[in-house]
Amino acid sequence: MTDPLLVRAARGERTERPPVWLMRQAGRHLPEYRELREQYSFREAIETPEVAEEITLQPYERYGVDGVVMFSDILTCLEPLGFDYHIESGVGPVIENPVEGSDDVARRRGDVREELGFVADLLDRLSESVADEDAVLGFAGGPFTLASYVVAGGPDKGRKEVRKFRARHPEAFLELMERFADVVSEYLQMQADHGADAVQLFDTYAGVLPPEDYERYVLPLHREIIDSVDLPTVEFVRNMGGRLESLDATGADVVALDWTVDMATARAELGERPVQGNLDPTLLYADPETVRERTEEIIEAAGPKGHILNLGHGVNRDTPIEGVEAFVETAKNWEW
Repeated sequence: MTDPLLVRAARGERTERPPVWLMRQAGRHLPEYRELREQYSFREAIETPEVAEEITLQPYERYGVDGVVMFSDILTCLEPLGFDYHIESGVGPVIENPVEGSDDVARRRGDVREELGFVADLLDRLSESVADEDAVLGFAGGPFTLASYVVAGGPDKGRKEVRKFRARHPEAFLELMERFADVVSEYLQMQADHGADAVQLFDTYAGVLPPEDYERYVLPLHREIIDSVDLPTVEFVRNMGGRLESLDATGADVVALDWTVDMATARAELGERPVQGNLDPTLLYADPETVRERTEEIIEAAGPKGHILNLGHGVNRDTPIEGVEAFVETAKNWEW
């Protein structure tokens, strides 16, 4: 049996066309998602496998993407560490019992596979529903991004609260990060055991750290997480355009690029390392012809070997359907 196109690209192979999927592709920009969500809260939707499966498959059925990313949330990893959270309309995630000081880091460590078994159930379902030629994608939040939420108690522009915590309590900060890395590693292993073909580590906000602190606190944990998973891995951190070598050093099979990185430059700097990306999500608001032209430029710059087409970040909630269609169709109609 031939491996999925996306898996072959993640291994650095030459492919007949770039595989395509979109970060945050299952969600608020789809009318069928909004209709279904009227019946369930966000937590209910991600924790009910049959509902999460339906939401996961909505963009697969509408667009024909090559990667089906499970419908879940990066904050799911908080549960085995004793953090409670909810999603507040107009605010985002709210941590009900945040870290308030250095003595507040050590908390109970629950059983990942038991407490997050609904994700395993979802992946089991997707493995049956998705065609063999297409990939099922799992994911997890990275240690710094998770820490930024639990220290601030919710969204925090610039991640100032967790950066202050790092400055005031460096040992407690490292302990918190290590606890998250331990849970994330086990969580991704569980995903691998239940049918994921590849996984992506979203440490989206780690790029706000100075290079020295990224190298000290984050990079070793990213390596640990990546090494723990026997699957193709994708690493995503925003605002790392000037230090792609740090992402390369994680050992991830694929470096995901945000939209601020020039694809040709990244290819030159990363050598043989496969890449993912990286259309600016706001370009999907342009007319379809412009979307096609800009997408073609990225495909040309990336070349035929080891490229997964994606956005430089997630799909925005009011993104027009025709923009996404043009993006996906450009990849599917491409021939090298």
